[in-house]
Parts: sequence; structure tokens; C-alpha cells
Amino acid sequence: MSSTITTVTSDKTIIGREIRLASRPAGEPSPEDFELVQAEVPQPGEGQILVRNTWMSVDPYMRGRMDDAESYIPPFQLGAVLEGSAVGEVIASRSEAVPVGATVSHFLGWREYAVLDASAATVVDTAAVPAQAYLGVLGTTGLTAYAALTRVAPVRQGDVVFVSAAAGAVGSVAGQLARTFGAAKVIGSAGGPRKARKLVEDFGFDAAIDYQAGPLAAQLAQAAPEGIDVYLDNVGGDHLEAAISAARPGGRIALVGAVSGYNATEPLPGPVNLFQAAYKELTMRGLLINSYFPLFPEYIERATGWLADGTLRAEETVIEGIDQAPAAFLGVLRGANVGKMLVRLGG
Repeated sequence: MSSTITTVTSDKTIIGREIRLASRPAGEPSPEDFELVQAEVPQPGEGQILVRNTWMSVDPYMRGRMDDAESYIPPFQLGAVLEGSAVGEVIASRSEAVPVGATVSHFLGWREYAVLDASAATVVDTAAVPAQAYLGVLGTTGLTAYAALTRVAPVRQGDVVFVSAAAGAVGSVAGQLARTFGAAKVIGSAGGPRKARKLVEDFGFDAAIDYQAGPLAAQLAQAAPEGIDVYLDNVGGDHLEAAISAARPGGRIALVGAVSGYNATEPLPGPVNLFQAAYKELTMRGLLINSYFPLFPEYIERATGWLADGTLRAEETVIEGIDQAPAAFLGVLRGANVGKMLVRLGG
């Protein structure tokens, strides 16, 4: 039996704002590559829901989707609304599975209202954690850190672990998880003295490297004179090269991101010391989070407990308003955030 639409706004035309891709950038994106548009929001069809988005995520990987290039995920289309992770409140539903009033996570961010199939949304529990946690520490960024350090480059008791972009969404969680999983020493890199201090004082890293303060390889050698066992790479470039040099035989490297090259207009050279990976018998393995979605229930159960007992701390950088979403995205590419970069849309 078909369900009926139930919403206090069903008799009104809803106008929502959304961000569309205006042009494809060459190199670093600019505000002119985005367009803020007002558009009428359709009512949901059978089996669909209408969500008023309250929070949306911006993430470095989105930069690749601005290029018209083949990748693991389709590019954004010119003139079309961008997309990404969001959470919000269901204000209309034609699905018995997802009622009005539920808080859901989904992938139609970059807009104030989203109409989508109920099967494409996940109802989330906000009794113990705020809704936006499902975009950060309990979302794909937290899951990325967990999968990297349990499946891709597993941390073993007594390991020395190095994390790049360690003040960011994935890195800040990864450093804390490494300690939970038995690492003897956790080292993080970040840009600037304020972020470096936060790694030690707020996220529990043993040592922090400010890569802006001097040669990275020398600082890593000083922080880990006997070498490292695990490296979680969010940066690529000189960070990956330094980690290969510092790695002990049998070391493990999780290739998660390479933000240092996302705005490059020419092909970038690989690490000059790549052959060290051969004679050190290193494991270097890439990670696409889509492959690890089956771990979500396990991770959320464990991470919720860690948040509750203080083992895991989450931090957010919050930008207000859909009109500021492009600025938030440009900021995350430049390293302006500590923890998860979020845009609050209202609610």
C-alpha cells in the first residue's frame, strides 16, 4: 500500500539555495568556479523523502571531481548542483521506512533541501551524539582512519606511527586510534605552530612536526630516530618521500590522499626514493573508503564508546551558511581547518 506525503510544508512552494559548478578550475579553484542559485524544490515522489539539510561536509577529494577526468567517482557536471555528504531532518516522506522528523545522512549536500530515494538515506541516532558527528568522526572520515589502521596498514603493539595532515578530519582521528590500537609513539605533521601544538595538547600525539618550520625529512628523523612502522598518507609529495626514508623494514603505508598535488596543473614526479620500498619490503596500499563501508556498523559501535569515555576526541571547524560553502571548500584545500570542516545550513 502506498504511503502518503506528510509535512507541514506540503501545501507550499519551497525555494532553496544550492551551489552549482560554474566552471572547471585550472589549478587552484576560485570562488568564480561556483554559482549560488535559488531553485524550486520538488515534492518527493513515491518512495522518496524531502530533507531539510542542516549540515554539509566539504572534503579534499571533491577537488578531483571538479575536473572532467576519469576517476573512481564521476566528475561534477558543469551547471549542475555539486554533491557530498550531508545530514538533515526529513520534512516530507512518501516512504514507510523513513518517517517525517527523522534525522538522516545522505549524499546530496551543497543544497538547503534535498529530494532523494529513501533507500539512499540512513537514519542516524542523535540521542548520544550531535547530528554533524555523522559527517566527521562517525562518518566516512572517521571510518577512513579506522580502515587505514586496522585493515590497510594495521597498527601493531609497540609500533611507531606517523600521520600526515594530522590536524585534519582523518588525521586527527587516526592519531588517536593509533594510540588506542597499541602504538608506542604517534607522530603527526601539520602546518603552523598552532596546529602542531594542538596535536600534542588536544589530540594526544607524542610529537608534532610543523612542516612549515623546516625540512620535513630532518624533523621526522629527529622525532623518530629509530624509524617508523606505519605511515598514514594524506598528503603525498615530500611527506610520502620522507616516510619511505624513515620506514623500518616491513613497514606499512596507507595511501589515503595526496592533497599536496590536487591543484597541480602538470604531472607530479613520484618519490625519488621509491626503490627503498623494495629493499625494505614495505607494504604500500591504497584506500578507497567505498570498499570499507561494511565496516561502518563495527566502527560506529566502537567509536561511539570511545567518544563517550573520552578515548576519542572530535573537533570541528564550522562555517555558517550555504553561501559560504565554496569558501569552506577552498579553506579545506589550504589547510584552514582543524578537525572536520563543516558548513551549518540551519535547522
